[in-house]
Amino acid sequence: MVQKRLVNKNTSLVFKCYQQANVVILHKSLADDFEEFCRVNQSPLPLLYRSQLGDWSCPPLAAAADIRTDCPQYCVFQKGQLVDKVADLKSFAPQLQDMVVFYLGCSFGFEKALEQAGVPVRNVEQGRNVSMFRTTVPCVTVGRFECPMVVTMRPVPPSQLDAVSQCTHPLPEAHGGPVHIGDAALLGIQDVSRPDYGDPVEPSPGDVPVFWACGVTGVEAVQSCKPELAFTHSPGCMFLTDQPETTPLADPSECPLTFCISQNPLHYSMASRSAVERLRHLEKIIGEDPGQRGIEVLFVQDELLRSCLSLSHSSSVLVSTAMLQALGKQVTMVSDQRALEMNRGIILDAVEKGVLQSPVPLVCFQGAGPEAAMQFLCHDGDPKRPRFDHLVAIERSGRASDGNYYNMRGINIRHLVDPVDDLFTTASTVAGISSTGIGDGGNELGMGKVKDRVKAHMPKGSLIACDVAADFAITAGVSNWGGYAVACGLYVLNCCPVHQRYLRRGLGPTAPSPQQQRAWNTSLPSVPKEEEFLSILVKYGIRSGKTANLGMEVDGLTFHPTHSDLIQRLRDATLAPRTDGSMKCSRISC
Repeated sequence: MVQKRLVNKNTSLVFKCYQQANVVILHKSLADDFEEFCRVNQSPLPLLYRSQLGDWSCPPLAAAADIRTDCPQYCVFQKGQLVDKVADLKSFAPQLQDMVVFYLGCSFGFEKALEQAGVPVRNVEQGRNVSMFRTTVPCVTVGRFECPMVVTMRPVPPSQLDAVSQCTHPLPEAHGGPVHIGDAALLGIQDVSRPDYGDPVEPSPGDVPVFWACGVTGVEAVQSCKPELAFTHSPGCMFLTDQPETTPLADPSECPLTFCISQNPLHYSMASRSAVERLRHLEKIIGEDPGQRGIEVLFVQDELLRSCLSLSHSSSVLVSTAMLQALGKQVTMVSDQRALEMNRGIILDAVEKGVLQSPVPLVCFQGAGPEAAMQFLCHDGDPKRPRFDHLVAIERSGRASDGNYYNMRGINIRHLVDPVDDLFTTASTVAGISSTGIGDGGNELGMGKVKDRVKAHMPKGSLIACDVAADFAITAGVSNWGGYAVACGLYVLNCCPVHQRYLRRGLGPTAPSPQQQRAWNTSLPSVPKEEEFLSILVKYGIRSGKTANLGMEVDGLTFHPTHSDLIQRLRDATLAPRTDGSMKCSRISC
């Protein structure tokens, strides 16, 4: 058994070769509920061992252990209030006879792995306990246990975010991978220099705050439950096991990769390597150019991926696709005033034919300037209270540098469109609102992100190039294909355990229910649905943008076989089972 009596009570600075554990000791009447609480909140509370009633030893974790003395310091709670901190629990031996001990995983267990990967661990460098924060993220409630999640924070250089995620993700008993990377305010933390537990840790210039679930959540759970008597370890003063840390085997297909999806506020997302590769394949498919427009010069790597990651984190989207409805997002569609009634009819017909699951709220924007746009986008025009967190434009003519709107033939159509561009330009000034533009020629709203390429390479580019940028500019051979790919990409992400765990902050189930899976499958683009929708558009007199034909074609390309074949390829790529190949388990490089 390792020697556990410490002069320095911060166990993160010693015994790095051994697993460490958080400790919660509760009356037997609460034990079953707390075990279930740990099960449904596995990331903050990874249960290593539950003792027998009145048992002070811990055979699976340490030989000859005695929980009354083996933590450097303990917290004593009465009716949820911290009443004392003590060096041992010997004086409580009679009460412990009716109590159960829970040993929970600790993030100190992965700090050695980070150091071996060359990742600086700032709290260790500074000789301090890790910073721990109470968040506004609620754990899943069980019985009387209802509390927010607690997280640890370690500042990390941005170039090493993939490394820290890959080192920690395969260690679920030490809380696993990060649950948030970026602005602390997104977790409800107002000041990272003032932790609720532990010590403040100084970041180096350029460091990004990275947050992991923390076992001190168990302390919050005890306080919320208000038992007559309970004990926990004192934060940072862990139970040291005899179990050596090991480098786990991991599936390289599930290796997590991180991507910045917002600078205001700073926010990173995460997905598995296999999901990322699948989204890149979708992006390659829609980048084909059957109309010979030369759109490959507008392509920006991973715009589809980053847009889908951003949309996956969104809750309220303006202008979007049916897949977002299936994912439980609030979806609103904006229409030009002149087409409002026609679009209402199209939506109702689409619902009746099963193309859409339910009607989409339809609005229009005819205001002028940033003030009107701010009123539209935010409650009472307050930029701190946005109504939407993502805007999507698909194949919508955008404002050119001369203030006009042009189609691909260079015809000015300003009299036909409302100034929706103002929503995108104003959204770029509001923290928390992201935007996506999908186009196939460079005149579309949002494609201002690549306007220099449009002007240099596209026919009439200097005239038609949209001047309004979106955060993400998805280029496709036909704009509709970009919309299909977004729906498929969201499906991929929602079937990705790595992304789902991160999206849920490590709380609750990560696997979709059968009902959710069926809803997502139904919402994927399909040849019959898209053919039905195109027939609805023909019924309402909507003509092909390139030829002005009233028929089953888009941009001069007939639905069969061009569009139908591509839709089927996107669907097959989305639903295809994984191949074996490189998917065998191997040790993570870090």
